[in-house]
Amino acid sequence: MFPFILDEATTAAAAGQEAGGIGSWLPIIIYVVILGAVFYFLAIRPQKKQQKQQAALIESIAVGDSVLTSSGFYGVVIDVMDEVLVVEFGNNKNCRIPMKKTAVVEVEKPVKDEP
Repeated sequence: MFPFILDEATTAAAAGQEAGGIGSWLPIIIYVVILGAVFYFLAIRPQKKQQKQQAALIESIAVGDSVLTSSGFYGVVIDVMDEVLVVEFGNNKNCRIPMKKTAVVEVEKPVKDEP
């Protein structure tokens, strides 16, 4: 129906195959490298920074600290073990619950009164 369009497309495709090589792959490689760098700076790097902050927070937990758990409960640390904390919730001295250190979201150190 339109033979001249088919001829031009065939000629352009043949010319592209002949001119192909490293020059046609270079822009694709550059785009992949740029997208990888953007992904690293927008996703991976902030997540690693947050993990370091969480690890420092967990290491700073000591007996007597007030903590906020990931489930929203406030309590006071009674005992610290390797991976487990014993936390006292509320004024009831019988409400002591062992929990993983990773469940702690926030730590508040007790204020020391100086005369």
